[in-house]
Amino acid sequence: MKITDLKCAVIGNNPVVPPLVMIAGLLLATMACGGGQDAPEANDGGTPHPATAQEAGHEDLGFSADHVLFGQSAAFTGPARELGKAMRLGIEAAFHEANQAGGVHGRELKLKALDDGYETDFAASNTQRLIENERVFALIGAVGTPTSRAASPLAQAAGVPFLAPFTGAEFLRDRELDHVLNVRASYYQETEEMVARLTEDLGITRVAVLYQDDSFGLNGLEGTRLALERRGLKPIAASHYPRNTRAVKGAALKIAAAKPQAVIMIGSYNPVVKTIELVRRELDPVFMTVSFVGSNALANELGPAGAGVYVTQVVPLPADENIPVVARYHSALSEYDPQAEPGFVSLEGYLAGRLAVAGLKACGPDLSRACLLHAVRDTGTIEIDGLQLKYGPDDNQGSDAVFLTVIGPDGKYHGVEKLKGPY
Repeated sequence: MKITDLKCAVIGNNPVVPPLVMIAGLLLATMACGGGQDAPEANDGGTPHPATAQEAGHEDLGFSADHVLFGQSAAFTGPARELGKAMRLGIEAAFHEANQAGGVHGRELKLKALDDGYETDFAASNTQRLIENERVFALIGAVGTPTSRAASPLAQAAGVPFLAPFTGAEFLRDRELDHVLNVRASYYQETEEMVARLTEDLGITRVAVLYQDDSFGLNGLEGTRLALERRGLKPIAASHYPRNTRAVKGAALKIAAAKPQAVIMIGSYNPVVKTIELVRRELDPVFMTVSFVGSNALANELGPAGAGVYVTQVVPLPADENIPVVARYHSALSEYDPQAEPGFVSLEGYLAGRLAVAGLKACGPDLSRACLLHAVRDTGTIEIDGLQLKYGPDDNQGSDAVFLTVIGPDGKYHGVEKLKGPY
């Protein structure tokens, strides 16, 4: 079945592709999904297109005797562009590191990166192109919940691995999704840590939620709601804003009017920055946000006003070179791009790349997509310089770790064990 049969079904954040849609949509898919704005310009991330894998008889599998081609659709333009750029940077650093050591079983790792602007329709069309035209071996490092919701069913239908998406969405943790390998903890785990710290460390009971009006924001809202419910509480206000905008004024005013003691924000750095600025005109609650925010960009945008903003993370502090995997990341990053600034998102990208390398190594020279997926699941625990990713037949998420950080007066992130309230 061709990917075009599924394209319309995934657009609009629909995680389920009904069989009748796949059949009846054959003649209508292009018409139904066409029109609208122009797609963002494709971005190859500086990676030349490799020779076709047809030379080795693997024309539909994305590899040959001398290379393996991975594909990425992420935001490289628009308000969330720093997330896509950082994720790509980390993956490329990991691939460069492996290639400098001779590749994996003699195969060079390559990445074809396309810009989706953090929009679902472009993510779907990019995924279709990567699978059908670029003939990638696997997809890696997708950025965002709504875009992953659009792309993942296409990968599933084509039997293409969907590796390390930059999202903690629950739907990607479904044990039935045998083509998905997550690295990071989920948004439910991040919001549980937030609520636990707010209630246990500070005795806070009045919590408001700002969330992006899409599947990402709704997932974070639900995680927060469930965490509060377990403690006999509920959000005192919940307000949303449109994706890829800074149109948060109405939402911020609604939150401020509820006079919360804390505000949990499920969004990317631009709208989160604007919300903090607006709410602080009325009151000074504890601000907390999830890892997807783009920590480096958030701190840079907030400047001195960032002091005291808490962010849950799913990777260790990227500045702590006492951690072996972080030290290795620093080395790989400086070798690939000496001017690059270490950060949480590119560290996550690096771990995504290292997971791909580990899977390829486990498969040996006789490579296949199924082997990559089963090698990771069957291995159980994959160790990356002391960092353990644990998988299993019914577990496609490697790490459950959530780290609490705060932006200090120095503009840098610091690990904390307990909340201390507003600065």
